[in-house]
Amino acid sequence: MNAQRLEPGAVAPVPTDPQKSPADGFWRELRRNTRSRIGLGRTGDALPTTDVLVLRAAHAAARDAVHIPLAVPDLVEEVGALGLGTPVAVTSRATDRAEYLRRPDLGRLPQDLTAVPAGNADIGCVLADGLSPLALTQHGPGLLAALAEEFAGRHTLAAPVIATQARVALGDHIAQAMGVRTVLVLIGERPGLSVADSLGIYLTHLPRPGRADADRNCISNIHPPDGLTYAGAARVVAGLVAGALELGRSGVDLKDTSRTASLSATDISTIAAATENKDH
Repeated sequence: MNAQRLEPGAVAPVPTDPQKSPADGFWRELRRNTRSRIGLGRTGDALPTTDVLVLRAAHAAARDAVHIPLAVPDLVEEVGALGLGTPVAVTSRATDRAEYLRRPDLGRLPQDLTAVPAGNADIGCVLADGLSPLALTQHGPGLLAALAEEFAGRHTLAAPVIATQARVALGDHIAQAMGVRTVLVLIGERPGLSVADSLGIYLTHLPRPGRADADRNCISNIHPPDGLTYAGAARVVAGLVAGALELGRSGVDLKDTSRTASLSATDISTIAAATENKDH
């Protein structure tokens, strides 16, 4: 855009805030479809004060989501009320939050798993605090209930395990102690400036210590009502579990087909044609 030329001695016009300009309707419609910060405008060469304060509040919420510890007794009680067995609480070798953030390797190793009961269930569920204990507190029990409902009559579930100072790979050690065929790690995702309470699920078929990230499948962005719903996530997981059983493994070779199942043949043909004609 060309800069406006000013006559000598003329005063440059004060930039207007898009939120108060005729373009406000344009930005308002876009904001309804995203939580991204768009069309914020400016005051001089800075953001408007309101937007600066909102940004600082979001940053504070993200920091709190990382550092406020998981209330384990409350979560044990809430998860236990689901009737899936008595939950067991374990921890990683990271002794506190500061060490957990500095030493990801310690978060992948268990401190003591003697309390985890061994069995022959099909699926084990590990509820891990990860980088957002807030996410696990808000969404863990609801998501676990949706998974139990989705698997009812098809797969057996081991008693849930709650893990603190935990990284995803800690689930492999817990799953080995459980004796399960497939493990689901429900873990708090890294908070952002738009969402601080997003939960993810990592699925590993035939888990064992030493499994790599390429051996897992991830379903992320679970935080209703703005993100993926509990029931929606459970359907995706059920499809992946079925695929893992058929394929014999999880990871990069296992694809989510739960969404294509609801598409018509015409829809699939249209998508395929669009993919073939896309420039690479």
